[in-house]
Amino acid sequence: MKRIAIIGSSGGNLYMQGGNDPQALLKEIFTQAGSAGIEVGFVEFIGASRTMDNIPKDAPARIFYLGEDGAVVCGEQKPLSDVNVDAQALDQQLARKITAGEIDGLVMMSCDPNGVNQAALTAAAAAKIPCVGTGGTSMAASQKLGCNVISASGTTGTTNRTRAVAFLSALAKEWKIKYMPVIGSSAGARAQEGNVWKRINFRGIMMASLPGFISMALVLAISKIPGLDGLSGVFDTLVEAIPVIIAAIAAKQISGLDEVGIVSGIVAGLMSVDGGLLGGLAAGILAGIIAYYIAILCFKWKIPGTTANIAAGGLGGLAAGLVGMYVIAPVALWLGNGINDLIAAAIDFNPILAGGLAGLLIWPAIIGGVYHAAILPIVLLEMEATGYSFLGAIDMTGLVMVSAGITLANVLFPRQKSDASAALPGCIINLGFGTFVEAAYPFMFSSKLVFAGAIIASTVSGLFVGMFGVKGTAYVPSFSAPFLANEGKGVYFAICMLVAMGVAFVITVLANKLEKKKTPEASA
Repeated sequence: MKRIAIIGSSGGNLYMQGGNDPQALLKEIFTQAGSAGIEVGFVEFIGASRTMDNIPKDAPARIFYLGEDGAVVCGEQKPLSDVNVDAQALDQQLARKITAGEIDGLVMMSCDPNGVNQAALTAAAAAKIPCVGTGGTSMAASQKLGCNVISASGTTGTTNRTRAVAFLSALAKEWKIKYMPVIGSSAGARAQEGNVWKRINFRGIMMASLPGFISMALVLAISKIPGLDGLSGVFDTLVEAIPVIIAAIAAKQISGLDEVGIVSGIVAGLMSVDGGLLGGLAAGILAGIIAYYIAILCFKWKIPGTTANIAAGGLGGLAAGLVGMYVIAPVALWLGNGINDLIAAAIDFNPILAGGLAGLLIWPAIIGGVYHAAILPIVLLEMEATGYSFLGAIDMTGLVMVSAGITLANVLFPRQKSDASAALPGCIINLGFGTFVEAAYPFMFSSKLVFAGAIIASTVSGLFVGMFGVKGTAYVPSFSAPFLANEGKGVYFAICMLVAMGVAFVITVLANKLEKKKTPEASA
């Protein structure tokens, strides 16, 4: 197994590019090294409290080094001048290890070849071990010392992840080691070239984008207040921004390149706004895939990190955006309009039937895992078009308020005493935040009558939603939901919500009392 040492500091420009969090910066290198089967055998990293450009010697700083258990240790805070003395002592240790052949390569970030790190770099030059790193000035000085620099780059436009991948890609190629970058939210999930497709997660993208839609609904509601109608322009701006939000999130999640992925998604989303939500989603996914492959190719070809990031974020977003603008957008717009037209046609045909059917099916949908894959995207499509949603109202009444009714019944009239404490948090969250419908699951799954009551309450509330022509949204506090309904329907939305909660509450109370009669010991 090859063994590397990490040396350097939080730097000047590096401080703004991840160097202000040394633990996260070092962790990313450890993760990528582990994927390549390379051991980190030494750490000597100075983390300052500010950028090191023109930093005074008494500025607070810490030394990060490798403990006996192999974990990174953060030293006590001292003036930078004192930390430099500690770092020089560590550097002497590292120099001896390099000379003894215990270190096979160096990773350098904003190091100090003519000062703190001189001993280690002099030893590295003599041993001709491969060196990789960032920091234009420091890398040039290292090469002047005679170091065998196989990959060098500036820090502008890089991230902790892209720097680490660039470092390990160069070292793995030098040592002819098979290396698959770890790119993704899970530190243990290796992103092989084919695995980028497995990171396409519609649920994750939609849920992460939801705050954008809620802000849009809030602005729409506020703009209805007399004197605040000027905010309608803000609503229009937010509607146009929805495809960009979706695209940025999709590209970030799929590429695994953090800020670089976000940039590629924004570029692609801006060029695909005519395709609406679906256009932004498709363009963002494509941008993430293209950015990922561009980055991997750049690292394999030892292209400097700054250039690799520009190519991945810029070219990846541009390529996906062009496809989005000329190919995806027209199709996505047609499809999105078709879905909205289909919902409108169902409501026009028989709104009460449409509401009842939606209420009947929404619990099986969420329990069966269909909700986030099918219903939530449709809710967001409706909200993109008008600021509120028919299915969003069904969500609030049939899921959130039904769950609140079930949990409230178990707080006030529990089947057994322990149920009250278990139900209370779920009830509060459902009423206070408009989410966590899963809080009703334990009570539904332990009682067929409670389960049937949830379906009945949801269906009845759906009938009321259809009868009153209500549209709205979930994922907001229950008391605010009526204010986010379509114009003139706030009171009716409140009635639908109370009906859902009331029916679920009554049936659950009855079910609990019947269960108590069957098993008297349950109340003990």
